[in-house]
Amino acid sequence: MTIEVYGLDTCSTCDKARKWLDRFGVAHRFVDYRAQRVPADTLRAWAAAVGGFDKLVNRSGMTWRNLAPARKDPRSEAEWTLLIKEYPALVRRPVVVAADGAISLGFSDALFKRLFPPASARKA
Repeated sequence: MTIEVYGLDTCSTCDKARKWLDRFGVAHRFVDYRAQRVPADTLRAWAAAVGGFDKLVNRSGMTWRNLAPARKDPRSEAEWTLLIKEYPALVRRPVVVAADGAISLGFSDALFKRLFPPASARKA
């Protein structure tokens, strides 16, 4: 299975992640989740894998800050998934689904080196 990277085409962090994967020869498929909406059951699985919707959602971004106060207190998985369906940019970026199904959020050089060690390190 190829690594799947979910994010937004316009996201600079997603762009950095994709360039890192290209530079290190890590096969991946990018999915812009604004153009190809993520099913509710997948969102629930991601949330479960990362420790809940509070961890999956970026509360420091403009999308969250611009929400009406009443929308900032989802009380169920159904409310969370509806909110993300309406505002996909709320999800932390990128979401990386590894070949083994493991989920990670965000990008840093150190994180990606740990997730995708260079070929020379894998042989050791």
